[in-house]
Amino acid sequence: MSENCNHDCSSCGTTCGERKESQSLRVPANPNSHIKKVIAVMSGKGGVGKSLVTSMMAVTMQRRGYKTAILDADITGPSIPKVFHLQGKVSGTDLGITPATTKSGIKIISTNLILDNETDPVVWRGPILGGVVKQFWSDVNWGEVDYMFVDMPPGTGDVPLTVYQSLPIDGIIVVTTPQELVSMIVEKAVNMAGLLSIPILGIVENMSYFVCPNCKEKHHIFGQSKLKEEAERYGITNTATLPIEPSLAQRCDAGTFEDFEGDFLNSLGSILEGK
Repeated sequence: MSENCNHDCSSCGTTCGERKESQSLRVPANPNSHIKKVIAVMSGKGGVGKSLVTSMMAVTMQRRGYKTAILDADITGPSIPKVFHLQGKVSGTDLGITPATTKSGIKIISTNLILDNETDPVVWRGPILGGVVKQFWSDVNWGEVDYMFVDMPPGTGDVPLTVYQSLPIDGIIVVTTPQELVSMIVEKAVNMAGLLSIPILGIVENMSYFVCPNCKEKHHIFGQSKLKEEAERYGITNTATLPIEPSLAQRCDAGTFEDFEGDFLNSLGSILEGK
């Protein structure tokens, strides 16, 4: 037991003799929610494109005929509603909070959908942030969902730990970029997943390359990709790359992301279908 132990196993990922193994940290879902698979999208660092990958995976699986949802667990920096052009506050009934729905039917809950003003800063401490994540799971009437994607906050701190211990996470998709520094941070994310015994389903390298519109040649703006080497290092067989594609950013800003063109993450979609 650590000298700094507060005896609250729900906020700790350490295995020790004092840990109460029989204590379940899982939060029950809303009685009206029937969610088959929960996939977390994470990285140990911010700004690598977790929200982009989360949104793209949800759209990809929705296009394949599945019912998808996004739980935006980045409580202090939510961006999912902007990607799908969702505005206004969500409402509720006796059955629970009703999530917002995109034009293609993707269900979404996010801090920006419960605030009076989406530009209001969220200045809350860790326990409150973790409590909101739990409420997004237990108080929202998700209905029937085949694949829920959880857009994780950056890092490996309190809120990610709350997500992993409170929700029935079936697997993790790790997002990275080609820079060496990010590779080191990704290793932290992979190691955290290992400590919590959650499988890594794949690694997505965002901003991997840029295709010149004139010569059609690939340019590695942030350095040569080391994705294959990284994946082999961690024993991960499923990988995907996303280019620097201005049209994707434009669609995010315009709120028309569901209309993006391309099959960038179809390989990961097939992996999920096989799980």
